[in-house]
Amino acid sequence: MTKSNQIQVFDDRKVRTVWDSETEEWYFSVVDVVGVLTDSANPTDYLKKMRKRDVLLGEYIGTNCPQVLMQTENGHNRKTLAATREQMFRIIQSIPSPKAEPFKQWMAQLASTRLDQMQDPELSIEQAVTDYRRLGYSEQWINQRLRGIEIRKMLTDEWKRGGVKDQQYAFLTDIITKQWSGMKTREYKDFKGLHKESLRDNMTNVELALNMLAEASATEISQQENPNRMSEHVDVAMRGGNVAKAARTELEQNLGRSVISSYKASDYLEGANSIEKID
Repeated sequence: MTKSNQIQVFDDRKVRTVWDSETEEWYFSVVDVVGVLTDSANPTDYLKKMRKRDVLLGEYIGTNCPQVLMQTENGHNRKTLAATREQMFRIIQSIPSPKAEPFKQWMAQLASTRLDQMQDPELSIEQAVTDYRRLGYSEQWINQRLRGIEIRKMLTDEWKRGGVKDQQYAFLTDIITKQWSGMKTREYKDFKGLHKESLRDNMTNVELALNMLAEASATEISQQENPNRMSEHVDVAMRGGNVAKAARTELEQNLGRSVISSYKASDYLEGANSIEKID
């Protein structure tokens, strides 16, 4: 079974999904969907109460909805209660929300769009660009973000080739981030006041560029040295991060200020239309 994790956007809210290429089905994070439809501050608690209140629904979820690996806000992969489109229809019936019908239509469109994208991969890129534009990001930032996604994929492919598994991806990412920024991923998110939001989606152009340099450097070093032990991967991650750290230090000396920004997307996208305003 081949699965790929993706973040989808509905009504400016993010929903974690996994595409199963064998069954050609989307699996949706149930708690994310509950959060979107109810605007609850604690969708996990809301879902628990739903299952207790509606015994048949609780039994249906327990019997039919699997636990699927999805990425948490900290970048870790954790098993999350998930449902296919048809299963989500049953769950949505128990949620009184004016968003229910639009959400059903959105799920149906996702399935159709994904099948089209499998025939033409360029459509996936076009969709990402559309989503970022709708959220208010500048064209320069979008181009840089897409390049960052490509570089990240090259790094994770290299790690996979070198035997890196599961939690080790987040561990190595933390090392790279710490080396160039001075903060681990969670610390960086706290610095920006982020919770479930993506750190990369809240970086400035300069922060994105430094992160890309760190990950691209780690990839190049790994491809040259072919590490196969975790200690070797750690060493490569540190050296890749140090390349970006040196660039950051040089830039900050020229600017006379830090390029690590506490701003997050909501700080500059509201009432503005360009991330460049805070660079």
